[in-house]
Amino acid sequence: MDMKKIILAFMEEQAYKPMNLKELAYIFGIKKGEIEDFKSTLREMIEEGLVIKNRKKLFGLPEKMGLVVGKLQGHQKGFGFVIPQDESPDVFITSSFMNGAMNGDKVIAKVTREQNNGKKREGEIVRVIERANTRIIGTFEESQNFGFVVPEEKRIFQDIFVAKSDTKGASHKDIVIVEITSWPDNRRNPEGKIVDILGKKGEQGIDILTIIKKYSLPEYFPEKVQRFAEEIPSEIPEKEYKRREDLREVRMITIDGSDAKDLDDAVSIEKLKNGNYLLGVHIADVSFYVREKNPLDKEALKRGTSVYLIDRVIPMLPKELSNGICSLNPKVDRLALTCFMQINNEGKVVDSRIAETIIRTDERMTYSDVTSILRDKDEELIKKYDYLIEDFKTMEELCKILNGKRLKRGAIDFDFEECKIILNEMGKPIDIKPYERAIANRIIEEFMLVCNETIAEYMYWSNTPFVYRIHEEPNEEKLQKFNEFAYNLGYSVKFKNEIHPKVLQSVVEKVRGQKEETVVNTLLLRSMMKAKYSPQSVGHFGLAAKYYCHFTSPIRRYPDLIIHRIIKEFINGSIDEKRTISLKSAVEYASVQSSDMERIAQEAEREVDDLKKAEYMSERVNNTYEGIISSVTNFGMFVELPNTVEGLIHISSLEDDYYIFDEQHLCLMGERTKNVYKLGDPVKIIVTRVDLDNHDIYFDLVKEKDDLMDIMEDEELDLEE
Repeated sequence: MDMKKIILAFMEEQAYKPMNLKELAYIFGIKKGEIEDFKSTLREMIEEGLVIKNRKKLFGLPEKMGLVVGKLQGHQKGFGFVIPQDESPDVFITSSFMNGAMNGDKVIAKVTREQNNGKKREGEIVRVIERANTRIIGTFEESQNFGFVVPEEKRIFQDIFVAKSDTKGASHKDIVIVEITSWPDNRRNPEGKIVDILGKKGEQGIDILTIIKKYSLPEYFPEKVQRFAEEIPSEIPEKEYKRREDLREVRMITIDGSDAKDLDDAVSIEKLKNGNYLLGVHIADVSFYVREKNPLDKEALKRGTSVYLIDRVIPMLPKELSNGICSLNPKVDRLALTCFMQINNEGKVVDSRIAETIIRTDERMTYSDVTSILRDKDEELIKKYDYLIEDFKTMEELCKILNGKRLKRGAIDFDFEECKIILNEMGKPIDIKPYERAIANRIIEEFMLVCNETIAEYMYWSNTPFVYRIHEEPNEEKLQKFNEFAYNLGYSVKFKNEIHPKVLQSVVEKVRGQKEETVVNTLLLRSMMKAKYSPQSVGHFGLAAKYYCHFTSPIRRYPDLIIHRIIKEFINGSIDEKRTISLKSAVEYASVQSSDMERIAQEAEREVDDLKKAEYMSERVNNTYEGIISSVTNFGMFVELPNTVEGLIHISSLEDDYYIFDEQHLCLMGERTKNVYKLGDPVKIIVTRVDLDNHDIYFDLVKEKDDLMDIMEDEELDLEE
């Protein structure tokens, strides 16, 4: 056990009272020559927020000293919330108690007020441990003697002051990157100098580039990494052919989207004489090329994941690997890590094995083609792929068995409408289409799920350090709110102390096909925890799976890559006690880093989608559409259109009455007319305006004239005649 863990364990003791340096050194028997190292350890622990040193120079744990360590989530109106790292309730910080902290900073907050048994807390920032924003992207505003940068990130509510000498020649309304030179306090804004000018707002491509810079996504690979990738031989070494299982004669295919270039999973299927299915999931052996701590590995860990931004990909690995030697392109030899599973007619994996293999895929199939074969019986495609038709039918059979088994045990199968945004060559959105989740997509989905579970369970019982994909049980308070809302819609959720996913799945099944389906599913999803990576296997609530991991996409996700490495070492018997210790710290770090980078990637992807949806709707102002009320707040209601675009009807635009927000029933009610607008209601809207800077879309309701009004208008026309 290292010194940090020993100090923390000591301070966690109930009898511990804050001590000074001298007292702690005495307790731990620190000799004179060791005192500097001891001081250094304590300093590191203070910087990490593990330990606090108060004004009396006494050391203790933050939570025992009425303090909270966490990340500040700012708001454009100046207030914020500290999200604690120990997952205790958030702490609300008013603008006057921010004390120079900015969005994303790691901070220490003092709790000054508590309500509802500590579930609602207010406080004050007492120290910034780590700054999140050393460089900020924004719009440069020029004035006579100085300039300032308005951050693109609205949660950073402070403008950055820039002296005339530090503008680097930027002109009014340029999109720039500013480096902070002086942090804010309660009396003054942050100060900075401009380090890069990206271009003018509105120029082609500047919009997505702004988001890339805002999230600090890496546009290029460092020269050392790129050079390393280019030097990797395109031929498989002869010794690998000798030591691996040769599956080049096994019929297998890849099934992906038509525009995918990084093909990392192939599948094979066989119906056995005993009636069972032999499913082979063959995953690109990326870890053969991306060895531990080589330049590719360090860069991949830093990136954590590939990021998909509509018309471009920011890959985790250079294209020489992702689209080249690692991609399972058809009719070429590739290295793979294969999981064979024998599955019976109930969907149970009765036998499995993992092997390092050499494969050669027969075809590069697309979701649309396989769906056309299975669902639409497309004669031309059936003729073209005649030798694969029986395989496709067997895959569909097994897919339905696996899906039935998952649903039976209680897996929650949300069926959200996803969209595909189509851009022209100028980067302008020209269409937004629903993305079909058809039979081919479901085949691959089910095969990858059962493979991920099989691998996770196998490695769990091996007692080897590993990265699991976990999804913890929902927050009880949020679930209670969802329960109240569902009850008001006529759906009862019966749960006691422990909630089983089957209970929530039954609600998802009941609302399927109903007008409130999207709304109920969205609220249920919001009441659940976020899935993340962890060295501990606590199960996956949403999938109702006891063991789960991400094994099937090592080209684009780091957790898959590191567990490939661990699996290979384990099946080759090369993990000893020393290696176990080093793997423990590696999987701990990879779990946190991958979860953080996944969240950043999701935020960037969502923002690019919102940007292009707003741009698309900006050319459709005054158009009318049918939609459903997807969210109700005290300032209005959001309406979602069939193409997944969402817009706000502000409460002030409801002119026929004064509307009151009913939080319990999530609806707006007219004080005089008793008109009710509630979640899931269908409405007709007109697009009134679009705020491109903030990606906000605004609607008004289209009031349908009733029959009486029509009759009255007709009578008035008669009188005029």
